[in-house]
Amino acid sequence: MKTARRGTAVAAAALALLLAGCAEMGHIDSAAQMRDAAALDLPAQAAPEVTVASQWWLAFGDTQLNALVDQALQGNPNLQVAQARIARARAQSQVVGAAELPQVGAGLDLTRQLFSETYIYPPPLGGSIQETGTLQLNGSWEIDFFGKNRSALNAAIGATNAAAADADAARVLLASNVVRGYLQWARWNDQLVVAKRTLAQRQETLRLVRDRVSAGLDTRLQLRQSEGGIPEARQQMEAITEQIALSQHALDALVGQPNATANLKSPELTAIRNIALQPVLPADLLGRRADIAAARWRVEAAMQDVKNAKTQFYPNVNLVAFAGFQSIGVDSLLKSASQQWGIGPAIRLPIFEGGRLRANLRGKSADLDASIESYNTTVLDAVRDVADSVTSVQSVVRQQAQQREAQAAAESAYDIAMQRYGAGLGNFLDVLSAETTVLLQRRQGVDLAARALDTQVGLARALGGGWQPTPETSTAALVAPNKIQ
Repeated sequence: MKTARRGTAVAAAALALLLAGCAEMGHIDSAAQMRDAAALDLPAQAAPEVTVASQWWLAFGDTQLNALVDQALQGNPNLQVAQARIARARAQSQVVGAAELPQVGAGLDLTRQLFSETYIYPPPLGGSIQETGTLQLNGSWEIDFFGKNRSALNAAIGATNAAAADADAARVLLASNVVRGYLQWARWNDQLVVAKRTLAQRQETLRLVRDRVSAGLDTRLQLRQSEGGIPEARQQMEAITEQIALSQHALDALVGQPNATANLKSPELTAIRNIALQPVLPADLLGRRADIAAARWRVEAAMQDVKNAKTQFYPNVNLVAFAGFQSIGVDSLLKSASQQWGIGPAIRLPIFEGGRLRANLRGKSADLDASIESYNTTVLDAVRDVADSVTSVQSVVRQQAQQREAQAAAESAYDIAMQRYGAGLGNFLDVLSAETTVLLQRRQGVDLAARALDTQVGLARALGGGWQPTPETSTAALVAPNKIQ
């Protein structure tokens, strides 16, 4: 009895030593650190509170734009791809989650077999041809003592949530691109109005020059200079018309419907209202953006992969059972005497894997480092994105004020130059110089008006585009990555 106990104790000690040996992971850990709000020096509190509506583009007050954004969010192929990735990630998490549940299967084997005369079966069975049959129900359940299946499931859930957040980020980006494309369409329409006004202005100037040439007050040089401005203005109109068509094509592609803009009214910048947004960097920026949430969930998935890699060093414990019938001779298969069953644990312990487990853990730790640094890059890009947008919004407002003054002065100078030229007090070069300046200011006025609206779009997108995390995609409850046990 003592000998049996001693043998059991020795076996237990040997098993413990083996377990300790195989669990040695050599302190392979992640070295990267995540950036948080404090590390980024974000303000402790945003004042006033910065909010972006989920359908922020409605504030522009353009029904055509609203319809285009809605159509794009429903039919854009890239969004459909994102939805397919979510479905695939969810299916994968279900596959991984199935490992936590008992597995049951059934099998029927019918075989016609020649039994060896020199094996374990004596004659007359040995050397004869018999039919054998097995009808059996098999079951197994891996008891997850060390959390291998749970960590694999959590990694799959993290990947699913990252895919969902990526899809949300794609929706925000798509809506922003549609609005920006629409604004570019409006910009080129307004530039075409300026070009048409330029053509009419030059035609009027040409009539004045012809009258002065007929009166002997100017030469053919001034006439040819004036005539050259007409085809130049028409060429500019044609170039702008090309840009209008290209802008419409780009919008059609974003919407996912050819000729979606063909029957729409040409938009004008003056008919589009400004969005009222506070140009400040919010303290809760990291929780506002779907791309940051997606990166954070990828970090969580990588953390769980590291946990799973560590559990590979520990034993697998399975509870295995079977019950059914087995016989020589198919006619006896279902007889009570052919019954068989079995139940018991199955333990698999890694002892020597040639460094495979350590290499796998080292690779997963490197993946975690990469995902953390990718997250940090996303966060830094987001902070820069908001800072750039805030700077641009404020700068464009100041530029517009200066440009309006410059345009008013240029328009006045052009009127004076034309009056002096018509009265014979000035030369045609003064008219051309004043015209060049006023045309430049008119074009800049349109460009700045379009850019003012575009920077508001950029700020709305940088502030998260009104994204609100769902309970699944919220990262508020996640732990720091360097606390992996």
